[in-house]
Amino acid sequence: MKVIQTKLSGVVIIEPRVFGDHRGFFMETYQVARYRNEAGIELEFVQDNHSRSGRGVLRGLHFQKTKPQGKLVRVTQGEVFDVAVDLRKGSSTYGQWEGVILSGENHLQFYIPPGFAHGFCVLSETADFQYKCTDYYDPADEGGLIWNDPDIGIVWPIESPNLSQKDLALPTLREIGGD
Repeated sequence: MKVIQTKLSGVVIIEPRVFGDHRGFFMETYQVARYRNEAGIELEFVQDNHSRSGRGVLRGLHFQKTKPQGKLVRVTQGEVFDVAVDLRKGSSTYGQWEGVILSGENHLQFYIPPGFAHGFCVLSETADFQYKCTDYYDPADEGGLIWNDPDIGIVWPIESPNLSQKDLALPTLREIGGD
């Protein structure tokens, strides 16, 4: 596999080896020793999630307040623009973001360590989004940032996303105590 470093420490894009022919393809989506040694992912994954969304849906930006989750994300069908925002106090990249297009065609994975907000928007008709988490989801520990926070400045590839009422009411980084 190929590991691509990003400007955010610990956030990596992983390009797995895909073996394909006229019958289809095969790829290894996770193997603890390889991902630890080659991608630097040392935390144990304890939960897997799968969501399906339609074109224009934007989910996020979400995080867990006191029990942060690392996430290894991928798209198995469709295409999304996936984003991580650094929320680690004291980090030289605090408040900065990284984005990548993930699709069922490019097979890329995005690793987002604990301490980041995460979100994505769907660019295809539908998208199946799958991710592994390093801690259990706790609804009482949910936090979030508004998708269009001007201080973060994410350049989303859609103009009028379809958001949940909960995501529409999320605060800015300044409002949650950011710089």
